[in-house]
Amino acid sequence: MTREFTDRPAGRILAGPRGRARSSRLLVAVPAACLALAAAACAPASPARQAASTVTAASATEFPELPRPTGPHAAGRTTLRLTDAHRPDPWVPDAGPRQLMVSMYYPARPRTGGPAPYMTADEARLFLREKAPGADIPPQALSDTRTWAHTDARPAQGRFPLVVLSPGLSFPRATLTSLAEDLSSRGYVVALVDHTYESSGTTFPDGRTLACTICDKPPAGGVSAIAKSRARDISFVLDELTRRHSPWPYARMVDARRIGMAGHSIGGDAAMTTMAADHRVRAGVNMDGTFFAPVPATGLGRRPFLLVGTQAEHSPGDDDTWDSGWTSLDGWKRWLTVTGTDHGSFTDLPVLSAWAGLPVSGLSPQRSVRIVRTYVGAFFDLTLNGERRPLLDRPSPAYPEVTFQHL
Repeated sequence: MTREFTDRPAGRILAGPRGRARSSRLLVAVPAACLALAAAACAPASPARQAASTVTAASATEFPELPRPTGPHAAGRTTLRLTDAHRPDPWVPDAGPRQLMVSMYYPARPRTGGPAPYMTADEARLFLREKAPGADIPPQALSDTRTWAHTDARPAQGRFPLVVLSPGLSFPRATLTSLAEDLSSRGYVVALVDHTYESSGTTFPDGRTLACTICDKPPAGGVSAIAKSRARDISFVLDELTRRHSPWPYARMVDARRIGMAGHSIGGDAAMTTMAADHRVRAGVNMDGTFFAPVPATGLGRRPFLLVGTQAEHSPGDDDTWDSGWTSLDGWKRWLTVTGTDHGSFTDLPVLSAWAGLPVSGLSPQRSVRIVRTYVGAFFDLTLNGERRPLLDRPSPAYPEVTFQHL
């Protein structure tokens, strides 16, 4: 069975029940279980929700603010432009070598550095054009979202595990900022990667902002080709961060023996695909992403993997790629579903939606951010730091929304 993913009417910017981020364009026909691609949903919005999603400039007069990170460290941030001279761009070959923008988050010394912008004004404009055509939201207000990291803050002493984050198709890397900031505050270096031509917009240091070229339909090779291409992106990023003369000035902070990866939507599929291709990645997390590229039948070399998704669409029997993937995963594993969430709940979108006056899922933005940070952070504490986390062993009364599947 296949289902056409036609995005909902304009004005449904950032999230909502089955309220994944959307544009007005046809995306792709995929298996019915694959509801995690590119934040597309299938059920039409009710008239009440359509009315509620009408946004005016008056509802966006203040800047949004992300929740404060929970760890003991201050968070620093730098941006890094990387060029893979040995690989042409897979989606726009005429563009030359593959180029990536990466936001590097790291434990920092307090009260150093300056404010870190959420995204550029051009990225915000293209994001709004992609997700909320016609909505009266000033791009500058979105780009000025309050973050907690500090640009070029002085790094903390020590070496830390590295976690790579990969966003969903058409989502700019900024939409995983709250998770990146929290992980860095807890003692992780985080590489938050924008996959060029797969995001609504990616701004480079020369001022160019490149829009998405594969968001209307998947490229040759299908959607799985995106996950496989991302695996090559991530392996290149790891090469650059761990080589002797790394272009990142704080590369000495990275403990190359402790590397993990998490992704949202197709980024979650890419986390698995990267692990299958690159044994440097010791642990992975898929946040609400269908396995378009399937988990290898031979497993992932007994390395740990966490599945966390919506209760409505990623419970057993709802996504057959998770059912089969669970069977193939051969290491420590958990399958968690979260009641009251939608596809965007694993990103910053609930916070942005609430600021814009748009409906969000059953959970408050603060609650959904807390659950994602808590469980993803606990997973990497366990798998990269060897710290026991009973939260991952059994259901917690502190988080009744979280259901353990196949426990």
